[in-house]
Amino acid sequence: MIPKFYQTCFQNLLTPTQYKMLEILIMLLQFHKTVTIEKLASVFPQPIQFESRRRSIQRFLVLPQLSIEYLWFPVLKRWVKNSYKAKKKRLIFAIDRTQWRSENVFVISLIEQKRAIPVYWLLLPKRGCSNFGEQKKLIRPLLRLFKGYRILVLGDREFHSIKLANWLHSKDISFVLRQKQGTYIRQENQPYQRLQSLELTPGISFFFQGVQVTKQKGFATFNLAGYYKRKYRGKVESAGWFLLTNLDNLADAIKAFKLRSGIEAMFKDCKTGGYNLESTRADGRRLISLILLITIAYSCAILLGRNSRQMGLQKYVGRLKELKRFHRRHSAFWIGLYGCLWVGAMEFWTNLAHEFMLLKPGKQPHFQQGLRAMSFIQSAL
Repeated sequence: MIPKFYQTCFQNLLTPTQYKMLEILIMLLQFHKTVTIEKLASVFPQPIQFESRRRSIQRFLVLPQLSIEYLWFPVLKRWVKNSYKAKKKRLIFAIDRTQWRSENVFVISLIEQKRAIPVYWLLLPKRGCSNFGEQKKLIRPLLRLFKGYRILVLGDREFHSIKLANWLHSKDISFVLRQKQGTYIRQENQPYQRLQSLELTPGISFFFQGVQVTKQKGFATFNLAGYYKRKYRGKVESAGWFLLTNLDNLADAIKAFKLRSGIEAMFKDCKTGGYNLESTRADGRRLISLILLITIAYSCAILLGRNSRQMGLQKYVGRLKELKRFHRRHSAFWIGLYGCLWVGAMEFWTNLAHEFMLLKPGKQPHFQQGLRAMSFIQSAL
């Protein structure tokens, strides 16, 4: 199930054959939750030999049209335009990096209702952390794509660099960057001290303005927020947050940085918890294209899940409540994915399902309600 505005964008950018290939692969991702080329080839619905199906997918993945800037940016720009009617509303992005096997993927994602939608990604030719040059290379495409919007960038401790903070500030971008405890700071008329000497403990928070970070000269001063979540139900976080920011107050800095957890949920959904990205052995151009397919499938599932919730259809898709559970059992992503699987199974086994329904005449009113729910799910995009 691909949203109509996705279809319009893709059909304008791809040939009919390329678009149909993309549509089939997206549906296979939703139903089989794998990006392994051989597994996709084994279920690809085309009456040709397996090896021909596999080569067909491989050739598709290296098409120049299957690029982030060409195929994904127009869709994302349309999404943001539809979701953020006024440009005064701030777009929040989180940067992070994930690694499996020899692949080191550097991603910037749009935070959307506590979820992260991948926007742009790079494969780093090394293991370990990114550097300042790579960070600028990741962020620059967003400045062109979302020109005129207010932007906020969130980064964990890997992105504590004062160089990055200074560059973002020079581009009129707001930021909240978590700092390492060994970082030096200096408040006005005071000597340098390490952040760990501030003795941030559970339940404590503070906000310092005009702080110089590190002993390097020539950089602007920014604000520093400290926050350590209080002990709750016997649980305490392993460490507090030291956040470098150009936001004006503690509440805004903490509220923004809490949204960064959306990118962790996104990584889980794209890897073992969802599409099993780490199972593929593709690399280079094919790997970037597979991540693009996952991004499209992932965003489609989220949109379908949100629309299903708004229409009150989630009770047909997944379990709503669980004893002693305080959080939702399923995210919008899983509601959308399960809804797609449920409707797809009904369509695939139509005859068998209807024969089974006829054997339960007393349940016909409930079956009719369920069929109506299915039709609403199909129209939700």
